[in-house]
Amino acid sequence: MSDSIIDLRSDTVTRPTPEMYRAMVEAPLGDDVLGDEPTVAALEALSAERFGMDAAVFVPSGTMGNQIAIAAHTRPGDVIIIEEEAHVLYYEVGAPAILNGVMTRTVASQSGFMDPELVERAVMKRSLHTPGTAVICLENTHNRAGGTIMPPDYLGAYRQIADRHGLKIHLDGARVFNAAVAQGKPVSEVTRGCDSISFCLSKGLASPVGSVLVGSSELIDRARIWRKRLGGGMRQAGILAACGIVSLNQMVDRLADDHGRARQIAEAVDQLPGLTVDHETVQTNMVLIQTVGPSAPWLDALREHGVWALPPSPDRIRLVLHKDIDDDAVHRAVGAFKAVADQLMGVA
Repeated sequence: MSDSIIDLRSDTVTRPTPEMYRAMVEAPLGDDVLGDEPTVAALEALSAERFGMDAAVFVPSGTMGNQIAIAAHTRPGDVIIIEEEAHVLYYEVGAPAILNGVMTRTVASQSGFMDPELVERAVMKRSLHTPGTAVICLENTHNRAGGTIMPPDYLGAYRQIADRHGLKIHLDGARVFNAAVAQGKPVSEVTRGCDSISFCLSKGLASPVGSVLVGSSELIDRARIWRKRLGGGMRQAGILAACGIVSLNQMVDRLADDHGRARQIAEAVDQLPGLTVDHETVQTNMVLIQTVGPSAPWLDALREHGVWALPPSPDRIRLVLHKDIDDDAVHRAVGAFKAVADQLMGVA
């Protein structure tokens, strides 16, 4: 990709760092399916330690991490409670139903996080006539809400509900390190009370591939079976896991830079005609921009100026900051937005 392109489509577009390339070359390798891959084992041990969990399993994607967690927590016919625009529901192609045979009971929210009272109302008790709820699925940060952070007291409330009803809690923590850095807390504190957490190495942490699922040893043993069942068993996967170790050791604290640049873009764009930003939602590395009329003309014009972005809905633009977007790129992106606003809104 040309250096002139400012790619704000996602934090999945990052390129490996020089340290990651070196780690790939130097990584000791084995066969992960046969259980003797030392670099994968090191990544899994490091991940479990960071989250204060017993064990971890390295998987190709966040979607697989979420789905094998749901599979390990449920039986076909069970119910999972999930926010109505959660990634697990919205972007995983029906996997809860197709792969795991579970029903989804959705709960609405204002900013991606379900009111605990509504969650408890949604719990179904197993009987001759009704399926039983098995899992509460959460997401932090919340993708479609614009990278918003779960209110700290909500997780404790969800945990109390789960304990009252014998439920498990799974967290889609694809960008949970963003939430931890934004709050100035260890990731283990931000996720305390969850039974399983999947997190992505290939988003803000800048690895080229991979996610990790953490949980109890018993859960991870079941998850490994599901990973193999879904074709996720990889062989000399240490080449990829080596990048993940670099991610956890070197790429976490710098997420604060992405958050600051997101706020900078949001403040500048909100001043332009035809565009508005709800600053309350700019909490981490994403900016959701409301457009006057359809967003498609804005996206097409921005692309002509070398800025790439995606529309989360027909009248919105989503920008995602990441390690390959520096201060100069932010300055040029703001300039492109100004030029396009002038063009589309007829400003002299």
